[in-house]
Amino acid sequence: MKNFFLFVTVVGLLVFGSCSKRHSAKYSDGYFNAKNSNIHENKQLLKKSFSENNSLKVIYFGFDKSDLTTSSLKILKENVDYLTDNSNIKIILEGHTDDRGTTEYNLSLGQRRALKVKEYYVQLGIEPSRITAISYGKEKPVDLGNNELAWARNRRVETKSLI
Repeated sequence: MKNFFLFVTVVGLLVFGSCSKRHSAKYSDGYFNAKNSNIHENKQLLKKSFSENNSLKVIYFGFDKSDLTTSSLKILKENVDYLTDNSNIKIILEGHTDDRGTTEYNLSLGQRRALKVKEYYVQLGIEPSRITAISYGKEKPVDLGNNELAWARNRRVETKSLI
């Protein structure tokens, strides 16, 4: 009887505990959710369209890493060249992770990745006011697989232009 009661309690906690989770994106100024004081501004950003600009390339990261590699710096330099030639374009940097780890940890890691890219863009002359950094953590995978290849494809920062 004790085991049954323990089982019911654990299942109840899991069911009711998962109901309170919010899917939230993390912006450079904090988490986006109903408690955020910038809710109107963030909703406006989410309503904007993003251009699938083939000139702006995606970079990828190692497991639990946010450092920029030699190959990612080369790709980002190409992005900077394009952004310099097109100074009217504003961009959003979307940080992503694979699905391992907690939601909170992955939002933080995705944010660190996006901010590293922003820092590099600014160092190379892109105005900070043109750049917004956001983390989706593990919420928007490009590959739903559960293997090393899928995880590697999901650990990324995408540079997207705002329309």
